[in-house]
Amino acid sequence: MITLTEQASLKVKEMLAAENDPNVFLRVGVRPGGCSGFTYGIGWDKEMKEGDETFTQDGIKIVVDQDSYLYIKGTEIDYKDSMMGGGFSIHNPNAIASCGCGSSFKTALAKGKEEKCDD
Repeated sequence: MITLTEQASLKVKEMLAAENDPNVFLRVGVRPGGCSGFTYGIGWDKEMKEGDETFTQDGIKIVVDQDSYLYIKGTEIDYKDSMMGGGFSIHNPNAIASCGCGSSFKTALAKGKEEKCDD
């Protein structure tokens, strides 16, 4: 399962309302790349794909492709506001290493495709 903290849920609902499309849902996934091997992706989508895992929390539809789910099962997504801006953070219990910015990780199951960090 993929879960949202209360703050993340509120922010996603706010952003979904701005989309003004009842068919839009939150898609979470990973792709090879980044400093540690895999990079997270979060965005809007309208199309389901074969094998997608679907979760609903606080009325928010969360969809993860089957391959990504292997690496992010149990992940919690949070949102923090600060004076420097706001942003989502991902707490992945499967990650055994991550880069300094927190957007790249590797798991015990796979290393992904490590790339040089942009300093």
